[in-house]
Amino acid sequence: MTDLAPSVHAQPVIGLPERLTMAEASATLSRLAPLLRAAVDPVLDASALREMDTAALALLLACQRQAADQGRRLRLTGAPPKLKQLAQLYGVDGLLDL
Repeated sequence: MTDLAPSVHAQPVIGLPERLTMAEASATLSRLAPLLRAAVDPVLDASALREMDTAALALLLACQRQAADQGRRLRLTGAPPKLKQLAQLYGVDGLLDL
């Protein structure tokens, strides 16, 4: 699993885990929430994602909503093709800038 702690960059990058399904979504969101609150310009790196379901989309939308509530814009990088396909299938690719 990718470390969820911010890395040492100009903009903190928060890595998503390798697996993000309904079973992991709640715990992952709980770990991400304080990191997102602490980041001025939150960036989520999805490049480690290998196994996911629609819960990954729900988690990303929740993270985006949390950032927006703080007047910040969440940026997603490294989205794997499967995540992009899921987002397109459910019509949220535009919301997630995928």
